[in-house]
Amino acid sequence: MMHRITLIPGDGIGPEITKATLEVMEATGLKVEWEVFEAGTSAIEKYKNPLPDEVINSIRRNGVCLKGPTTTPIAEGFRSINVALRKELDLFANVRPAKSFEGISSHYKNVDIVVIRENTEDLYCGVEHRIGDFAAESIKIITAKASTRIAKFAFEYAKKEGRKKVTAVHKANIMKLTDGLFLECVRNVSKEYPDIIYEEIIVDNMCMQLVRNPEIYDVILCPNLYGDIISDLCAGLVGGLGVVPGANIGDNLAVFEAVHGSAPDIAGKNIANPTALILSAAQMLKYIGESERGRKIEKALEIVIKEKLCLTPDLGGNATTEEFSIKICEKIKEL
Repeated sequence: MMHRITLIPGDGIGPEITKATLEVMEATGLKVEWEVFEAGTSAIEKYKNPLPDEVINSIRRNGVCLKGPTTTPIAEGFRSINVALRKELDLFANVRPAKSFEGISSHYKNVDIVVIRENTEDLYCGVEHRIGDFAAESIKIITAKASTRIAKFAFEYAKKEGRKKVTAVHKANIMKLTDGLFLECVRNVSKEYPDIIYEEIIVDNMCMQLVRNPEIYDVILCPNLYGDIISDLCAGLVGGLGVVPGANIGDNLAVFEAVHGSAPDIAGKNIANPTALILSAAQMLKYIGESERGRKIEKALEIVIKEKLCLTPDLGGNATTEEFSIKICEKIKEL
């Protein structure tokens, strides 16, 4: 079967790790017609628009997109392309698995957590303004609709993936109305899933418990801001952002992406680690009904890392991006 997928290579190391990922996908025998578009800094230079309408239209038409990292200016310039895509396409669920790899140095060995983050509101709505020269104000927006929707997504995800527990993260002891509404909605949804354990935890305690006992957590459900922070914390437990995938999912659309930065300092040097984007591609394959090929990619990657075959410098080796991807392709064909 031929699939049509939108592709955003990104900037910085994006084109390099995207090339490696496409080679790994091709090694599974997958047939894809790619619609390739630029976004972010490279699109600004060419089209004077960081997110051209053609990109949005392509994703709506194809239903799925694979995206490399794009640069976001700090404190100036255009807003994050990731945020813009989520808002424009109503990709309300951010899914970030964090799983331990044998062969990657970490203090933790048995982490297998999925952070599910509400993607469309909270402080990320960007409703903020200056108050004269002495203050700035940002408005936190939490709605029953969005909270209920993400709660149902999290419990359905847990049910589908055979996971046993959902932990809701909040700060309702202080933000009694906004986080209180979020909790109220999640509690209501949890009643529809009696076979899944449901618990709640305050966000600061959640951070401490993740450092102390990450093995006891399964699916972690968060509003937008807490989810952004906690998903990176969980990535740190298993080796960093370079080894975790990411997905942004809506009702009929999905964007799969490497969640790390564009690393312009090493761009063009052929030493970037493509693991995060490769794992994101594996997640994408499962989403489009190619689960066997997705699992084969994950298994081949696990073997290469465990046996320390041709690893990139950040993983403790001295291989190039290209050598690393070639080795994964070889393992895929062996499998």
